[in-house]
Amino acid sequence: MRTPLDAVSPLDGRYASYTEPLVPYASEAGLMRARVHVEVEYLLALADLDATPLSIPDGEREALRDLYREFDEEDASFVKRIETEGTEEFPATNHDVKAIEYFVRDSFPEYAPWIHFGLTSEDVNNLAHRLLVRDAVSEVLVPQLRTVRDELADLAREHRDVPMLARTHGQPATPTTFGKEMAVYAARLGQALGTIERIDLAGKLAGASGTYAAHRAAYPDVDWRSFSASFVESLGFEHVSLTTQVNPCDDLAALFDAFRRANDVLLDLDRDVWLYVSQRYLGQEAAAGETGSSTMPHKVNPIDFENSEGNLSKANSDLAFLADYVTTSRLQRDLSDSTVKRTIGGTLAHCLLAYQKTENGLAKVVPNETVMREDLEANPAVVGEAVQTILRREGHADAYERVKEATRGREVTLDNFHDMYEDLDVSDDVREELLALTPATYTGFASDLVGELDQTD
Repeated sequence: MRTPLDAVSPLDGRYASYTEPLVPYASEAGLMRARVHVEVEYLLALADLDATPLSIPDGEREALRDLYREFDEEDASFVKRIETEGTEEFPATNHDVKAIEYFVRDSFPEYAPWIHFGLTSEDVNNLAHRLLVRDAVSEVLVPQLRTVRDELADLAREHRDVPMLARTHGQPATPTTFGKEMAVYAARLGQALGTIERIDLAGKLAGASGTYAAHRAAYPDVDWRSFSASFVESLGFEHVSLTTQVNPCDDLAALFDAFRRANDVLLDLDRDVWLYVSQRYLGQEAAAGETGSSTMPHKVNPIDFENSEGNLSKANSDLAFLADYVTTSRLQRDLSDSTVKRTIGGTLAHCLLAYQKTENGLAKVVPNETVMREDLEANPAVVGEAVQTILRREGHADAYERVKEATRGREVTLDNFHDMYEDLDVSDDVREELLALTPATYTGFASDLVGELDQTD
């Protein structure tokens, strides 16, 4: 028996404990279960049509639904055996969807003529994939993203008043607060989450070329377009009426792009937090017994954020590829998208792993207020913006130039500013206003801006 140490992908090996929540939605067995779900519900929908002689008693309806509700490892193995080896009743299909049809027939042979009636594999597959993606997103990925967003919001509120030197172009700039900077990321991630949650997945069920030809040939008087729309919507999806054999997948592309946007927010966060740790603005709680470096015993490395960054970058590369690839098909159908769609689970797993790593990292960081204040005190020139703006208000047309001459490219202190104030033609009240300026207090509405998060919760 192979172990996680034998896994080809670290997602099922080293990181298996992180990706475990996605197993029901990203595994081969999960796809089998979803296909059985579609086949069974389609069979029941056919039975509800007045035109068909098919009748399924209530008791058997529940027994049919149990095929997917109670689908287990033994069932998955049986489906795989039908596909690859065959059984006494069924030859090896070498076709994964046909194996599902035979699996349902094996349990309910009396309904054999109606199982997979008029369908092409893509009718089943496109709906099955969406069942899995929808639940993976709503049950696993969105809750994990929301946990990260809430962690950021908590950091923002707790440290809303902690002043911190900002850096633009990597250089000292107008001060902010640590809480306000975390609030920016919390707000951005909240907006990205909203985009993800607003995307509606869409399905098709229209036969081999998207024309309902087989259905109409069998029952020309049935409104199969209405039936298809009703069935797809019963699964919780919008209905796509104009298709080839393949669902165009514009909905999936939109979802993948939305996840890339959320991931870009976290990539930005991971890199900024890494820099804050490097600058000692943030300390990290050391885990007992953990090794930071194989040779430097003192080190506590920001490995969670680095791990998150790597997985987010990998996920975004795959998401961009998927969004481009799944929306194309030669003429009415080619099979190249089939193998590509099997990688969706792996892509989502890289997302999930990254989100968990970011959450872990945020739980360990602690703002170093002493270092932040020392850095503010070491960069008094940043109040120059406030000085020249106040002087402009007082009618000094040369205010910017005067402050620039006194500060740009020079080492300055608050005393240098105070000496300059003595020579200004301003009232005593304005001079006192200028004397009161310090880098630590020059944070504008930074603290108040954190309150904007309350409007997005």
